[in-house]
Amino acid sequence: MKSKIAETMKLKGYPVAVILSDNKPVDGIQFKENIWGCVASMLSASASRGKTAFFDRKTYGCVGGGVGLGFGNTYEGFPIEHLLSNGQKESVDGTRRTRKLMEGEHYIKTPELAKKFVECLPMRNVKEEYVLFKPLDRVDGNEKPKSIVFFVNPDQLSALVVLSNYGRESRDNVIAPWGAACQSVLFSYQEDEKELPRAIIGYFDLAARKHVDKNILTFTIPYKMFLEMEGNVEGSFLGLDEWKELIAR
Repeated sequence: MKSKIAETMKLKGYPVAVILSDNKPVDGIQFKENIWGCVASMLSASASRGKTAFFDRKTYGCVGGGVGLGFGNTYEGFPIEHLLSNGQKESVDGTRRTRKLMEGEHYIKTPELAKKFVECLPMRNVKEEYVLFKPLDRVDGNEKPKSIVFFVNPDQLSALVVLSNYGRESRDNVIAPWGAACQSVLFSYQEDEKELPRAIIGYFDLAARKHVDKNILTFTIPYKMFLEMEGNVEGSFLGLDEWKELIAR
């Protein structure tokens, strides 16, 4: 599947299609069962570089990744409210102590606020067995993505924000919710259910920032919005000198 947006943006990496499927890819990268791994790093280090990555309910890497991919509330039984806030010094229910859990990430002020944050996440349990991250140009006609993820610099991000609003009456068609880097996928599931979905700016997770260049963020577009934006490329500012000068610098 070719993309006019990708061609115009001059991206360094591949746009990545998020696909739900019951068919296991014949080739692709997958975490080992019940072994820790970072879904966001798989997205940036593998899928955006031309390789297919896939996950199931035994290979989602970490509890935040399971939530982000749509495998239900994989935080259950884990003291996530303490990890996100000021830590948990004493062992509870046999949870393994790690330095990060004991100290906490201090992303949210208190465990109470962190618990409310988790409760507000748009969790869902997708019916399909696998979630695939597949380079967009390798998606065939039998596959329908749920969303498309672009890795973009500030100039490219600016253009995508403008294009997101180009054909609509409203001007708030992009959101930037905080969460784990991979949870932009989860937010895109929620947006895809709306009549007019919004795109999601992401990769604000400080723990995952090391997996991308310091000037890169993600821009995740629900698939029907992606098709809308693709149809708006021709005739838009993307064909004018102002954009061409920016992309050439």
